[in-house]
Amino acid sequence: MMTYIIIDDEHIAHDIIKGYCDMLPNLEFKANCYDAIEAIDYLSKHEIDLIFLDLNMPKLKGFQFLKTLSSPPKVIVTTAYSEFAIEGYELNVVDYLLKPFGFERFLRAINKVTSSNTSGIRKESKETIKPEGQHIFLKQNNSHIQVDLDDILFVEASGNYTKVVTSTNTISIREKISDTIQLLSDNDFIQVHKSFAVAKKHIARVEGNRIYIGDHVVPVGKLYKTNINQLLK
Repeated sequence: MMTYIIIDDEHIAHDIIKGYCDMLPNLEFKANCYDAIEAIDYLSKHEIDLIFLDLNMPKLKGFQFLKTLSSPPKVIVTTAYSEFAIEGYELNVVDYLLKPFGFERFLRAINKVTSSNTSGIRKESKETIKPEGQHIFLKQNNSHIQVDLDDILFVEASGNYTKVVTSTNTISIREKISDTIQLLSDNDFIQVHKSFAVAKKHIARVEGNRIYIGDHVVPVGKLYKTNINQLLK
């Protein structure tokens, strides 16, 4: 469960963001803050995982507020001003949502937070501890399907779609394979072909230019042979 607060001086923005969050079972609402001073007071007393941060607020602007935090949580900026995006990424903002944004774009931002949490946990820990509850939401037609990252066997480019093959089913999403791979942890997945990326943990064996994963056979592209060679060292 990921806890979050909303920092925005517009009440309607709080309603929209909370409405989107209420649709996702892994997000837990903690507080509405209508300016940065209120947020500073709240954060001095509570720990949270994620901030939805507006930029153009009274008293203290969004990035000015962010610079006051010594150990900030994950931040998704929500603003009507696109010109501050570069500064946001310099402050390690996870994503930059330009108002007005729809649920699908919002979901992509949440997936970035989830995947970055997965990567961070595994890089910081020297033990092979499986992080609990790491998942992403994938849009197939009009449905948003929750998928456990550990269940993904491989992803495959298929025309304008990407197939996400899990241990139980195959989900087709209208995304480029490059965008889909960005949602997955570099520690856990490896691209082996221009049209395929596989989960390292599910590789049963490698024979020549073929990777065997359960009942599936994935080809290894010539340009990606180095990735496999490094894996086998």
